[in-house]
Amino acid sequence: MTQSVLWQTFSTLQNLERKHFGQWLASPFFCRKPTLAVLYTYLQGCADKKRAPTHEAALQHLGIESVAELRTLMSELLTQLEDYLVYQERWAPAADYHTHLAAAYRKRGLPKHFEQSLRRARKDWEDQPHRHSDYYEAQAQIEYEQYQQQSSAQRTEAFQLQALFDATDTAFIIRKLRHACFALTHQTVYKTEYALGLLPSVLQHLEQTPPLLQLPAVALYYHCYYFLTDPEQEAHFDRFKALLIVHAEVLPADMQRDLYLLAINYCVKKINQQKAAYFRTALDLYLFALKADLLLENGFISPFAYNNIVAIALKVGEGAWAEKFVQDYAPLLEKKHREANFQLNLARIAYARKDYRRALLHLQEADYKDLINNLIAKTLLLKIYYETREYDALDAHLQSMQGFLRRQRVIGYHYDNYRNIIRLTRKLTQHNPHDRQAHQALRTEIEQTLPLTEKQWLLEMTQ
Repeated sequence: MTQSVLWQTFSTLQNLERKHFGQWLASPFFCRKPTLAVLYTYLQGCADKKRAPTHEAALQHLGIESVAELRTLMSELLTQLEDYLVYQERWAPAADYHTHLAAAYRKRGLPKHFEQSLRRARKDWEDQPHRHSDYYEAQAQIEYEQYQQQSSAQRTEAFQLQALFDATDTAFIIRKLRHACFALTHQTVYKTEYALGLLPSVLQHLEQTPPLLQLPAVALYYHCYYFLTDPEQEAHFDRFKALLIVHAEVLPADMQRDLYLLAINYCVKKINQQKAAYFRTALDLYLFALKADLLLENGFISPFAYNNIVAIALKVGEGAWAEKFVQDYAPLLEKKHREANFQLNLARIAYARKDYRRALLHLQEADYKDLINNLIAKTLLLKIYYETREYDALDAHLQSMQGFLRRQRVIGYHYDNYRNIIRLTRKLTQHNPHDRQAHQALRTEIEQTLPLTEKQWLLEMTQ
């Protein structure tokens, strides 16, 4: 029963959501089958006691014997749960409530009630802080309702439709630019191409209509699109970053989070081009996002962000801050990720302080089930062996790491990166530092090799 769609969905509900779903089932307007409420109480009890549901216990609770009947009830309860979730998604944001109410009054020929509701709709949207595509779409809907009322009343004055056109265009432009940014990111990772449709016309329209670029949401996605299209357009990134820090709150939290992550990914690309100044920029962006609680989803920070923040902080010499961050945010990692990432980052901090013994202890205390974490830990061990001149251990470790790389079917960027690290570390152990020509040739090869996340370390070891 734990593998059923019903239980897997039900178990994701928060306490308040489960309570509301119970109230939904108790209402004859939504549910007219009392048996479904009985099945709900069984699942509710399992969730409260953190106990897995079973068919046998469910049959006993319902007072029935047929498994086929139970499965029918489970299917019907799932339908009710899905209806409840759709209702929640549709009506949880209540900002457009009065717009819909105005439409209902308009259709019933109640102009006074219509005007009151439409005024309230305008106020509701003006009072909320966001000026994103949904806001402009709502303005367009309000203007559309106003037009419908005026036309149905057969007024003789000219209709004021410009506001409707402007709001419709602005909503479309923001959404189109946002989707284009997602498409650019996706096609870079997955090596695919998307036809972006009307986007060239949108960009041309923006260039011909400067006031639109004064709207923060439009400007943010506009500059984001251009620095994603051409990473060399640093002026677009600089403008975007300034807007993000000052005007990010015009967007909901999920959109802000997306933009911060796109900006940080841009910094990572620049770092990979050996532009070290972007380490500080990336850390500043992470700090702004942390301060605004944008990196928490469902109360948890992702292991990826947790690890990245520590790595970048260490690169800019913020070891003490990094250690405090590791300690403070470890409880905000999901339990299944917590210990491994906590120990890995303590090992990184100890290594940065040249406390090799403590770094090795931390590496030994964690189980690295995540592939990338495992490779990061192996690379850290590689560096410790080299710096402590444990060359026999290093040679065995390089062979083991190369075999691991093949067995785990690491592909693309990560395979090339770690293969390069292994190959160049081998050359580092074999070259003669007194042979100036060979020494310079190795440095040149390191400088020209891509991808290579340990480029800085390898160059330091050849000095």
